[in-house]
Amino acid sequence: MEPIIRKALALGGDEAFRVNADSQDSFYVSAQIAEIAGQGNYDLIFTGKETIDYNGSSVGGMIAGLTGLPYVALANHFELNGNTATITREIEGGVEVVEVSTPVVVSCLQGMAEARIPNMRGIMAARTKPLKVVEPVAVDNLTSIVSFELPPAKAGVKLVPADNPGELVRLLHEEAKVI
Repeated sequence: MEPIIRKALALGGDEAFRVNADSQDSFYVSAQIAEIAGQGNYDLIFTGKETIDYNGSSVGGMIAGLTGLPYVALANHFELNGNTATITREIEGGVEVVEVSTPVVVSCLQGMAEARIPNMRGIMAARTKPLKVVEPVAVDNLTSIVSFELPPAKAGVKLVPADNPGELVRLLHEEAKVI
């Protein structure tokens, strides 16, 4: 975990925090971030759309709820002018542009930020920037994983010639049992 945090510092972060805990659920993660954010009086809190462990797209909204900050989800473009953020997001049938005063929590779609490779100066500077390890705040787990299983393996594909619709109907009825 520390190499990933140091890379973020090498790309321009001023300081970093690592909570000394194993994540339990999305609420647990959100509460830990909200605690640090509340103590630091940060203007911007960016989250990803989803997480690789729980994939629920809920952490950003929970952080906003716990901190009492406004929340804009699924941003694909962000501009800051003073303390006003202009956020663009795609919605069904168009594009929505939102203006909000900071502080704010924003969940970002993949591709919003350009991928960068840290330069040598940034890598060297990251070694001296603070990485604060903090103990977790006590939080009750609101959810627990009851079971996990992989989806069934997909069956092979059956090709039906275009000039034989009767065979397609038979397969849909007898094998797929969808009609």
